[in-house]
Amino acid sequence: MYKFLLVFLLFSNFTFAQRKVWLDTDMMIGLPENAPREVDDGIALMMALRHPDKIKLVGISTITNAVYAKKITNQFLKWFANGQQIPVYAGSDKANDVGQENETTKALAAALKKEKLTILAIGPLTNVATVLKNNPELVGQIEDVIVCAGRTADYPFKLGFGDVIVWDYNFETDVDGFRTVLESKVKMTFAGFESSESLLLGRADIGFLKNKSKGNQWVYNQLVKWQNLYLKIFGVPAFIPWDTTPLGVITHPQYFKIHKDIPVKINFKMNEANAGPNIGKEKYFLEVSEQFSSPYKVDFVYKTLPGFEEIVIDALKNESFTRSQPVSVKKHQSKAPLQGKPRRVQH
Repeated sequence: MYKFLLVFLLFSNFTFAQRKVWLDTDMMIGLPENAPREVDDGIALMMALRHPDKIKLVGISTITNAVYAKKITNQFLKWFANGQQIPVYAGSDKANDVGQENETTKALAAALKKEKLTILAIGPLTNVATVLKNNPELVGQIEDVIVCAGRTADYPFKLGFGDVIVWDYNFETDVDGFRTVLESKVKMTFAGFESSESLLLGRADIGFLKNKSKGNQWVYNQLVKWQNLYLKIFGVPAFIPWDTTPLGVITHPQYFKIHKDIPVKINFKMNEANAGPNIGKEKYFLEVSEQFSSPYKVDFVYKTLPGFEEIVIDALKNESFTRSQPVSVKKHQSKAPLQGKPRRVQH
């Protein structure tokens, strides 16, 4: 009995040990030129900072609108890092220049030469692809590249009560970047909209922020604007914090169901979306299926279990959520995991 308990405790400590992570993010929350912008990167950063026992951010890099993203990321660190010293680097500004070195790619390559890291890439993969293209010997230094992208084959990106179908923004913004990373044979985990469809944050879930610090009040105002946009476009008075699921795979893996080593392909076929680019034309799809014949395989997160939403909310409250296992009630649980929701809203 005692031996079994010791083995269990050792396994638990190993499973939930702190992981060293490099965060690559398209942090566009509050971007003045086209606000409101997606807020999920900001929520994911706040959540990562509030679980230092589970994740150690050794560096943060930006992708698309890189200068603004670096500025707002540093502001978030001033508001929420609670003393954690994390360097921030500007990366590819347009996410269309795989192979071209920048501040981020040099810093990430240097970090990987020192130690093995998990890369949490919650935007397009241009920065990561450049590092792997220019430094293929570093593949073995990457424990996992966890991304917010991809779909089960023929999975529609549809959200809410309307007929709006949108695009896989992170992937489609830089298809070459994803192709380069796949071809490197580095380990990858996909945690996109299928894993996030059960998560919805409404006004009641975030109201506490407006009565807290200046940083919390600023975040609250951005979240409300984003909720209003979801209501206008999708008929849903709440939004999905997409980027919290790939983060959650690191911080709370017990809340996710995953297809291990499932074949993945980049397919070219007719665009089903009626929002975003290439409407009515053929486009590339990043898809997984057990039926595919492919040299590339990934871990694919297809469901988030009940209880993870409360973890996200409590991270925004800066509280420690102590539940160790998913709850058994079917809260927001999809009966058909192949019914999709969009990754991004773009205009």
